[in-house]
Amino acid sequence: MLNTLTPGLATQTKLTALPPLSLYIHFPWCEKKCPYCDFNSHQVKEGKQGFDEDRYIQALITDLETELPRIWGRQVHSIFIGGGTPSLLSATGMNELLSAVRARLNLEPNCEITMEANPGSVETEKFAGFAQAGINRVSLGIQSFQDAQLKALGRIHNGEEAKRAIAIALQHFKSVNLDLMFGLPNQSLDAAKADIETALSFQTPHLSFYNLTLEPNTYFASFPPKLPSEDEIDAIFEQNLALLEAAGYRRYEVSAYAKKGQECKHNLNYWRFGDYIGIGAGAHGKISFPDKITRQVRERHPETYMQAMETKGNALIEAREISAKDLPFEFMLNTLRLTDGVDTVTFSERTGLPLNTVSKGLEEASKKGLLDLNPSKLKATEQGLRYLNNLQELFL
Repeated sequence: MLNTLTPGLATQTKLTALPPLSLYIHFPWCEKKCPYCDFNSHQVKEGKQGFDEDRYIQALITDLETELPRIWGRQVHSIFIGGGTPSLLSATGMNELLSAVRARLNLEPNCEITMEANPGSVETEKFAGFAQAGINRVSLGIQSFQDAQLKALGRIHNGEEAKRAIAIALQHFKSVNLDLMFGLPNQSLDAAKADIETALSFQTPHLSFYNLTLEPNTYFASFPPKLPSEDEIDAIFEQNLALLEAAGYRRYEVSAYAKKGQECKHNLNYWRFGDYIGIGAGAHGKISFPDKITRQVRERHPETYMQAMETKGNALIEAREISAKDLPFEFMLNTLRLTDGVDTVTFSERTGLPLNTVSKGLEEASKKGLLDLNPSKLKATEQGLRYLNNLQELFL
């Protein structure tokens, strides 16, 4: 049931300026559901394509149009098309979608437009078409270059296909990110090192390097594989962090590494508590106004989402104002992931609340050595990044 915006939940905030605005587009289908994945993704049906591309794109366009009155006059500085596997779209479909977006939104001249892609669905001709449609950044879900690990993770590609996909992406896109996992089933230090060294050989401007976790409601949660111990995972992380830094990559977020000036603009906007329109099945959105900050959630299942867009003109299952009580935690949940943190004044700028709202949490975090003592910064220490959940919970 839709939770409508309730005056009793008003944030009582007063923003002096609205934050940057991004657009997130969710593509809910993939060729195969991975056993560790808890994202809103659905395996395509057997057949020529497995999903109704035209129908879904039309639903996305209608969805975007319903959001326009909430963001009139604001410029969009990044777009992220995530999933699922958005690279299953045809180049023609991607062009139709992005043309519709450009016709309806005021995009920044150098707008970053990212598409997630599975190495198993990469084709040279298709990637050329995506680039012509306007995609200028691709994020490849590599995870590992080792066939045994990829099989254990339920991936549809092998190591050679991963390398081929990277080479093709580098031919067509201004920026390429590689997603890599560590702490994989039975992973050794040497195997983890080999994955990073292979990734570094391609010299992509951005790498994501994150720990495999067993998320609720996934196959791995029900049938957990044998993972390395905490000490082994720490050793893998420290070893590969040193390799990344030696190769010129700076860790700017808990799991993100970039060469100078190549950070992901879209994800930085999330972590700095910026705004984003979210369209598509299961998409979340956050939009600020001078006197309130709102969140939305859409229907998760693709069919339910499309039916709702076609019959009601919206697919919202939740639309609410963020209460003043919840705002500090939501802000800290995002910003403390950044290794540089944010300026202290950003708290008031993005929440409309005075900093003394979180004075108790700041004091406790500092005493525990989790927060930097610099009064002009909200920044986690090395220990704070290591125990990030503990740090964030202090602001609940």
